[in-house]
Amino acid sequence: MEFIYAGIAALVGIIIGFFTNKTVTNNKANSLVSEANNKVKGILDNAEKEGEQIKKDRILQSKEKYLQLKSQFNEEVSTRKKKLEDNERNFKQQQNNLKNQTKQLKSKEQSLDSIKKNLEDQLSLVNNKKEQLDKSINESVKKLEKVANLTADEAKTQLVESLKDSARTDAMAYVKDIVDEAKLKANKEAKKIIIQTIQRTAAEQTIENTVAVFNLDSDDQKGQIIGREGRNIRALEAATGCEIIVDDTPEAIIISGYDPVRREICRLSLQRLVADGRIHPARIEEIVKKTSKQIEEQIMEIGERTVIELGVTGLHNQLVRTVGRMRFRSSYGQNLLQHSKEVANLCATMAAELGIDPKIAKRAGLLHDIGKVPEEESELSHALLGMKVAEKYKESPAVCNAIGAHHDEIEMKYLISPIVQACDAISGSRPGARREILEGYLKRIKQLENMALDYEGVHKAYAIQAGRELRVLVEAEKVTDKAADELSFDLSQKIQNEMTYPGQVKVTVIREKRSVNYAK
Repeated sequence: MEFIYAGIAALVGIIIGFFTNKTVTNNKANSLVSEANNKVKGILDNAEKEGEQIKKDRILQSKEKYLQLKSQFNEEVSTRKKKLEDNERNFKQQQNNLKNQTKQLKSKEQSLDSIKKNLEDQLSLVNNKKEQLDKSINESVKKLEKVANLTADEAKTQLVESLKDSARTDAMAYVKDIVDEAKLKANKEAKKIIIQTIQRTAAEQTIENTVAVFNLDSDDQKGQIIGREGRNIRALEAATGCEIIVDDTPEAIIISGYDPVRREICRLSLQRLVADGRIHPARIEEIVKKTSKQIEEQIMEIGERTVIELGVTGLHNQLVRTVGRMRFRSSYGQNLLQHSKEVANLCATMAAELGIDPKIAKRAGLLHDIGKVPEEESELSHALLGMKVAEKYKESPAVCNAIGAHHDEIEMKYLISPIVQACDAISGSRPGARREILEGYLKRIKQLENMALDYEGVHKAYAIQAGRELRVLVEAEKVTDKAADELSFDLSQKIQNEMTYPGQVKVTVIREKRSVNYAK
């Protein structure tokens, strides 16, 4: 093919040269054309020969490839044929095995049928015997019912009830023995620790009043405080929220109010006004605002001084402020800050005796009543509210649980929780620590007595020792000695679950048998 392209190129070159060179003669051109034709012809002949040779080579190669593929195919066919023969042989063998297994299964089935028939026969015999036994049992039951004048169900019910009563009595006695044994062992150690803690912690107890006395230098200052037509005293009462009583008491004015913060603001404002001498409504409002700001600063200072005194570190500023606010709150007449400080010291001492970290116990004791001085009104109890506040300011879970559980409103999960509860009760139940409203006290006493009177066989009940002991008189004819023990235990559990009271209540059941005769 290369020669053909060369000839064509030469021919084209001749033709171009012919047109470009006009001096070439026609004869020379003809000779060149003939010479080119000869060369082209030779080239074409050579190309045909080469094409034939290539064709033959291709045919030979194709035949060789065909023979090779044919041999491979034959080999694969023979291999597959052998595999098919082997598979057929295996299939026939498996078929024979299946036939043998089928024969064996048929023989086993026949044997099972025979066993089944035997079992059916035996079952029918058993059913017959069972029917005979049922008839005999029914006849026996009927005879027993006639003799005892009770049906089977009634006898069963009586038996179950008697077993229940016996089991309940035995269980009650067993529980009482366990409780008594545990109390004997635990009370000694607990009393020892509590007594040591109380002896090592001294606190000054004073009852907070709802009135404060403001002393004057002379009775002439009363007129200035009252003002023309009482406008000064009305402005002071409106600004502070307290009632100011001006009576015949010489050189004294009484400030009355339930909020200690407001009473303190009123007292300090009066002190400044009297010292300044300028008393009029505008001046009163100004002084009251300044005094209120001063009290807020004083609250923060009191909180900081308290936590430093107790060695409580890392307390959030808002909790420090809350501790300071306790100074101006009271619970049943007991100052809340003094109570919290005493509980903190008691907790630290008791925790040290028990091998618990006293720092955490002191922290929990100081913060246990922070729910009593909330920033906003809430429907939650002070224990749960205090727990929420402590959680808000990232206090430890042990401290939060102790705050929320010190009135048994949530489950106690840490050892310091019962310590805080016990120390709170110790601080609140000290002689003279708190005062109780007469109406609430009488209601609690009446509730104690009514609880006892609800039980059958109780003749009289008396709550004595300010409600610390309940004595129950029962009728000897209706209540046995064992029932008296059960009554004492049940009544103590009911009081514990349904009532709120300081300390503990002792339940004493008295059963007395009297035999009276007269000699005539």
